[in-house]
Amino acid sequence: MLSTKVRKSLAVVLLGSMVALAGCGGGQSASEPGKEGGTSSQKKVVNIGLKADPPSMDPVMSTSLYDRQVQNSIYNKLFDVDPDGKIVPVLADSYKVSEDGKTYTLTLKEGIKFHDGTDFNAEAVKFNLERGLGDKSKRKGELKLINSVTAPDAKTVVIELKEPFAPFISALTDRSGMIVSPAAVAKYGDEYINHPVGTGPYVFVEQVKGDHVTLKKNENYWDGEVKIDELNYKVFTNGTAAVQNLRSGMLDIIDEIPVKEIPTVESDPNLQVISQANMGYQGFFMNATKAPFDNQYLRQAVDRAIDRATVVKVLFNGYASPANSPFSPGNLAYGDSDKYEQPDAAVIKDLLTKGGKPDGFSFKLQISTNPVNEQFGAVIQNMLKQYNINAELEKVEYGTLIENGNNGNFQALQLGWSGRIDPDQNIYDFVVTGMPNNYGRISVPELDDALNKARAELDPAKRKELYDQAMEILHENAGYSYIYHNYDKIGLSKKISGFTYVPDGIIRTAKLDKQ
Repeated sequence: MLSTKVRKSLAVVLLGSMVALAGCGGGQSASEPGKEGGTSSQKKVVNIGLKADPPSMDPVMSTSLYDRQVQNSIYNKLFDVDPDGKIVPVLADSYKVSEDGKTYTLTLKEGIKFHDGTDFNAEAVKFNLERGLGDKSKRKGELKLINSVTAPDAKTVVIELKEPFAPFISALTDRSGMIVSPAAVAKYGDEYINHPVGTGPYVFVEQVKGDHVTLKKNENYWDGEVKIDELNYKVFTNGTAAVQNLRSGMLDIIDEIPVKEIPTVESDPNLQVISQANMGYQGFFMNATKAPFDNQYLRQAVDRAIDRATVVKVLFNGYASPANSPFSPGNLAYGDSDKYEQPDAAVIKDLLTKGGKPDGFSFKLQISTNPVNEQFGAVIQNMLKQYNINAELEKVEYGTLIENGNNGNFQALQLGWSGRIDPDQNIYDFVVTGMPNNYGRISVPELDDALNKARAELDPAKRKELYDQAMEILHENAGYSYIYHNYDKIGLSKKISGFTYVPDGIIRTAKLDKQ
């Protein structure tokens, strides 16, 4: 993976303005209740701005990047990704794989407790993996090859797969590997989503939908002292407002700086910009079960009418790259499948004619209510107009956007993916028949077959060939239009220390400190 680029300002610190901001809530260390002036004890509070509301605190039900930002502070995972993009053990201490690639034996760390005081052990891991296989689980695509899970003793988990599955450990670096308290699930049932309990560095306090999620430090965290007393994730759908709050000290970190605001943040002596190409992609689904996109040619016409290079230039000024696949540079499956052709009016006209709409057609494109996606929608709309394709933009709250994806209540829907290190996790659940994130609802047996073979193939070169084959089929069917690969653009106060960038874009909080 590429190394982090940290851009630091050389301007002089404006001490007077900072003193004036010292009283802003959360900008400085706040005194504990009952401590006058904070002279006896200081409560360290870190406020993180997210550009959308996290819909779910339950890893099994989660499909949002914003969920993951919070969940990674509440839960530990069996494995994680390090700053170099390599897989490292967390709750697992080590693992072994059988010669046939079908049996994984995990040895777990000992002496760890959940926030509710119950023990983390092999039975808890067994419970979580089996829960992830449930009918309503969003993780079942990643875990469906599990045949059985056994816990021969408190620190050993044996997982038998139906067939070899190359991405298995990689899947356990994300939500499939997040371990929730079995006792809490039993206690709260369907309400667990509002009472999340993990083993992570922070303990859930409350969530006020559309406003904030508050966590407090885990006083007994197993992996070293947590130095921040309170962590607040605050929702700022307006990126400019988030930057203003970062500059004032009301926020300490923001998950995404709008491109137009990057020079402002760079020029502030109290802030830094972390800009790094990540593993994700952005684009939109076309619903293959609803007119007009039940017609393959009309899906292709829309996909071919989009000038990816212009989208990136207009919206991102170099802080993104054009895409035509879910595989970014550095991914095992990255290659020619990511190349794109410039729009060709004759080709698009021919596709419209084959689709029975030679004079064009109209559809509704649902986009989330933040400025970046609104601008994205407007650019796509203008590109399609010249081919008599009318995209009517529907602005939808982010959580509703995901609900509409789940229930199929859309014609076209703009949602991207933050990316994972294994190619399977960037494509399988989104395009294979019946998988939970296949919002476009395409069903192509040849595509399913290629991707099932790719996840069972252990030879990297052969896997790459299978992904190339799958992308040829996917481009022909156009169930999802890949437009660009993301860059992480994180804003950070220089009062914060202990921050380490990881190429999955998640803000790790366990080691954070604040002056």
